[in-house]
Amino acid sequence: MTDSTLFLAGNTPDAPRSDLPEFLRALAADMRAVDYTLDGVARLLGQSAYNALNRDQIIPALLATESAAQGAPATAALAAVVRLWLLAEPQTRATLDAALPGIRADGLVELGLLEPVPGAGPSGADLSRTELMQAKADLRPYGWDANDDGSGGAELWVASDLAAHQQAGMLRHDHVLGIGQASTTLVQTTVRRHVAKALDLGTGCGIQSFHLLHHAEHVTATDISERALAFARFNLLLNAAALHLDPERLEDRVSLRRGSLLDPVAGEEFELVVSNPPFVITPRTSGEEASGQFTYRDGGLPGDEIVSSLVRALPSVLAPAGTAQLLGNWEIPAGAAWAERPQSWASPDVDAWFIQREQVSPEQYAETWLQDASESRDRQHYRDAYAAYLADFASRNVVGIGFGMIWLRRPAAGRNLAGSAAPGPDTAGSDTAGSDAARISRFEEITYPIEQPVGPHLGAAVERADWLASNNLVEAHLLVADDVTEERHQRPGAEHPGVILLRQGAGLRRTNLLSTELAGFVSACDGDLSVGQIIGALAALLGGSLAGEDGFDDDAFRAGLLTEVGNLVRDGFLLPAR
Repeated sequence: MTDSTLFLAGNTPDAPRSDLPEFLRALAADMRAVDYTLDGVARLLGQSAYNALNRDQIIPALLATESAAQGAPATAALAAVVRLWLLAEPQTRATLDAALPGIRADGLVELGLLEPVPGAGPSGADLSRTELMQAKADLRPYGWDANDDGSGGAELWVASDLAAHQQAGMLRHDHVLGIGQASTTLVQTTVRRHVAKALDLGTGCGIQSFHLLHHAEHVTATDISERALAFARFNLLLNAAALHLDPERLEDRVSLRRGSLLDPVAGEEFELVVSNPPFVITPRTSGEEASGQFTYRDGGLPGDEIVSSLVRALPSVLAPAGTAQLLGNWEIPAGAAWAERPQSWASPDVDAWFIQREQVSPEQYAETWLQDASESRDRQHYRDAYAAYLADFASRNVVGIGFGMIWLRRPAAGRNLAGSAAPGPDTAGSDTAGSDAARISRFEEITYPIEQPVGPHLGAAVERADWLASNNLVEAHLLVADDVTEERHQRPGAEHPGVILLRQGAGLRRTNLLSTELAGFVSACDGDLSVGQIIGALAALLGGSLAGEDGFDDDAFRAGLLTEVGNLVRDGFLLPAR
């Protein structure tokens, strides 16, 4: 554990400097002038090369920028910046001075973003304009369009350590990760709402904090790594204007704190917590030290304990009705359902929603994370590390590893959960109309493509669950959601369809298999009749045809159909008429 401390340093070894405001302003102005933005880079490279670069394939971009470097001065300037930071191609001092005339190469060196290529030219007082300079850190455009998450858009630049495809050898153990798939997944998953206090737990280079600042009055960002906090501070101050920050009073809106897990915020409460924690399951060895762990992904605990401990502990820092969203891995032992372990972590007094997005074997897991840190470049090291992963999983009888999204909510003040029945897996505890004691407890697997960003749809699903918990469904008037379509399949010559499917075109894009009576109910949902009236009409219409040897059980029919209707509302196929 690390003692929690307020992080104020602006000059951390091997990290960009954030204590030179005039240099930061000059750098931002230069990058803006050269159009070093997402759109500017895409136009320079062309869509095909730009897409390849987003897959960490740099050759198409190298070819595109070679020709662009010979073009007009403005095009050549942008090509030089792209080659320096996105492709990690050394550039001459003269080229960079021309491309970024405000900051120039000397300013970039002072900021810790640039260094001479060792042995590539003169040094010291005899520096030459032809001296080759190389990126010391990655610096790339980042942003989002207005209103894609319920808030305004932004154009930013993000500094981080050079990625595996930009450098030789293994990553350093205190590597500061840049814009990765996990961080963007969490961005897209987060339900955006205005809050007074938000927590970015394990901030890394600050991606989640950038988004939080657009809908939170104050953000606390924590990390165990001093270098990560230094990168985050640099990024916040470099983008101060776009993030509506006063560089002289950063602490008014952002608090950067160093420490392990929840130590830096013990005793505090937040309305929203987001975390892309170091959830990667890594073999533990006797006598290992923290310096030997990859801090950006390895929490230092065995198995999936880093995620389980967070799920159990996060409610302690949530304000009443506060929510937490995080990503995580969980182990799946032989003979167990994937949800068994996550279910054991979730407190019965907390709303919980787990969505498993992927499940892999121990072999696939080892390959992914050894490749991630470039540990496959040394054949013997790769063999030993691969074997250690397999032995570690085998020691706990693990046959699969799940990855997914986690949403937690602390009950609102005054909400009494005592005595409420906890629903089973893949259910929301909201089917009991009119009961404010119902809770959300969902554990489901969704491995197919979903709409992004999905955060607004997750938020709407929670609102529907709350609506079901506080309203009498029988009296409600419902409408079919605009994105819902119906499919009917039948054998050639058959009088009636054998399969009726209801499909969503948006959000989680669910598919629901309908019974004849449920299909009839949905077709009548135009907002005119109440749920009770439609069910009553269907009971009268279908009672005879559905009667078995013991006759038609009207009460069972009505109760069963009401439950199915509640599920359709919960999942967004049907919506309350406004």
